[in-house]
Amino acid sequence: MSDRQISSSRTVAAPPDRIFDLLADPARHPELDGSGSVRASLGQGPGRLSLGARFGMRMRLGLPYTILNTVVEFEEGRLIAWRHFSGHRWRWRLVDLGDGRTEVTETFDWSTASSPRAIELLGFPARNRRGIEATLDRLVTRFG
Repeated sequence: MSDRQISSSRTVAAPPDRIFDLLADPARHPELDGSGSVRASLGQGPGRLSLGARFGMRMRLGLPYTILNTVVEFEEGRLIAWRHFSGHRWRWRLVDLGDGRTEVTETFDWSTASSPRAIELLGFPARNRRGIEATLDRLVTRFG
């Protein structure tokens, strides 16, 4: 793992396919977002994500804005990652633990960003760590 990545994991009481269905549907991203910044899908792009799919989201971080994402990593039921315009990635890895349980890891990876130092100076790693923790807690509660 790069020093420009932060991750956290939780065990969720649901099989990987149920969790992945939520992650692969951009219209449902506000349901799981713990940061409070994801507001709604723009309705652009597919209803279900796949490798190379592009989708837009309405966001709010102080001020409202929109962002276009591209899916850059994809393994059905196991891995999905999308890239923002500046190159940083949000990655979700699911590991089937059996008995209807899944280890879910969310990663914010700014090692691929066009300006990783700017992301650090603006405090996004610490802010995003809090968002990741809250998002994973929401998943545990949702499927618990």
